[in-house]
Parts: sequence; C-alpha cells; structure tokens
Amino acid sequence: MKKGEKVDYAIIQNGEPVILIEAKSIQEPLDKHDSQLFRYFGTTKAKFAILTNGIQYKFYTDLEKQNMMDTIPFLELNLLDIRENQITQLYKFSKDNFDIENILTTASELKYTNEIINFLKVQWDNPSEDFITFILANVYTGKKTKQVIEKFSVLVKKSLNQFVNDMLNDKLQAAISNTNSEIEKEQEVASTKEQDTVEEAQVVTTEEEIEGYATVKIIVSDQVDPDRIFYRDNLSYCNVLLDDNIRKWICRLGFNGSNKYIQFNDEDKTNVYIENLSDILNHKERLKNVVKKFI
Repeated sequence: MKKGEKVDYAIIQNGEPVILIEAKSIQEPLDKHDSQLFRYFGTTKAKFAILTNGIQYKFYTDLEKQNMMDTIPFLELNLLDIRENQITQLYKFSKDNFDIENILTTASELKYTNEIINFLKVQWDNPSEDFITFILANVYTGKKTKQVIEKFSVLVKKSLNQFVNDMLNDKLQAAISNTNSEIEKEQEVASTKEQDTVEEAQVVTTEEEIEGYATVKIIVSDQVDPDRIFYRDNLSYCNVLLDDNIRKWICRLGFNGSNKYIQFNDEDKTNVYIENLSDILNHKERLKNVVKKFI
C-alpha cells in the first residue's frame, strides 16, 4: 500500500507466506508499529502476523474480518516473564505441529479470554458503575440511585479483595492439609527403618516450617508440577527443593530462632527477615525467578 515497504521476515509453507514478522528495535515500544504490519497483512495470504522487539511478541490474525488484521493481538508474551500456558500456545506454531485451523480456533478463545481477564483487572482496581450495578441487582433490593452506587463502590472493591484472599487461604489450607498427610505417611515409613544419626534425630519439623513449605509450593506451582517440590529439614533451617535435589534448593526457611527469615537461592543468596508466614507472599517473583533457572 506504500511503495517500497517490505516486511522483515516471512515464514513460507507450500510457496505461500503463512506468518509475517515485523521486527523493531529492543528499545522501541510496539504500540506505534502495528499499523505497518496491518498494511502488510492485507496484501498477502498470510493468516498470522507477529510484531516483536526481541523481548515482547504480539501475535495477530483476522478473527474480526477476513483478510484484515485484527487491531488486538490474540497472544502476547514477554521472554523475560514467559508462562507455561504461553509455551503451550507457542508449541502449536512449531513446524511439526503447525495447523492453521487449530491455531485459529485457539486464537479465538485466547482473544476473548484475554479481554475478559483485562476487564476483570480493570474492575478489580476501579469497579465501573455498570459493574457495581450488575452486582447490586443480585444483592440489593432497594433503588440503585447514584448515591447508593457510590456507597457500594468501596464495598464491592473490598469484597473482591476478600474473595480472592479467601480463595488463596482455602488453597493454602488444603495444601497444608495434604502436606501433613504426606508427612504422616513418611513418618510411618520412617518408623520401620533404622534409627537415624543423633543430629537427624534432633531435627523436628515444626508446623510453621510445614506451612512455609506449602506456601512456597503453591507460589511456584504455575511453573512446575507441585509434585516436584520437596522439603528437607535440618537443625538450622528447612530446605525447599526442586526434584528433592539439594543442589536445586529454592529457598531456606529459618524459623527455629526468634528472628524468622527466608533465604533465596539467587545470585546474592538474599536473606529476608519476616514477621509472619504470610510475608512469604510478598516475594512471589523472587521465588519464581529462582525456579526459572532450574527449568
């Protein structure tokens, strides 16, 4: 559409382009470059287009109108913060698994799933009047005046936070319960074996250590199978391990003294003092980054 314009890369199948790729500088935000890719898309038979600066990747197709690139990508990812579900979607673009119809079906689901998630994020931070009115229709029988809606605005936001916290606590308690069951089984097996060394006999795994282990297990469960997370206690601290491998320790829980701490297996072997076990939730990204280097 503009003379002399050329797409940076094209992936060809049976002599026809199926994926167009426009590559920008790593320092450039991608928002202002989608119009250029839009023009390329309309002049070829390609069904997919990718806009990237080497770190961020945006995947487009033509769900809204045939042969016209959508303005909203159906998949976005950041190589510095890639998630397991995104890897699953990327796998469909591999040469041996590439199936246009299959990807288009997935693209439609992803597009609307992402839009719903983004909508919920907005409502979480600042519930709209329509959203509040929708909730009030199910819980409040009085007249929904502007004053009533304003009054319930804070209450709705508070309720959303409470709902998520309750869900997280329920999962945490379930994980702790399962962990306790696992520990009881292990202890039954251990009782039939020979007596351990004196130092091992002195080790007592406390309820706090079990709860801390379960909390870490939940936090990293979207990166690795929870069954791969183990704990190994000793006199000084409790190790949380990947694959029960002491060389793959994720963190150390120092709960035996008056000053509780958690040490992360990062480059600096960072130590952080904590007051409550719930403080571990403030270090989700640090724990996930440690796991990343082992997988």
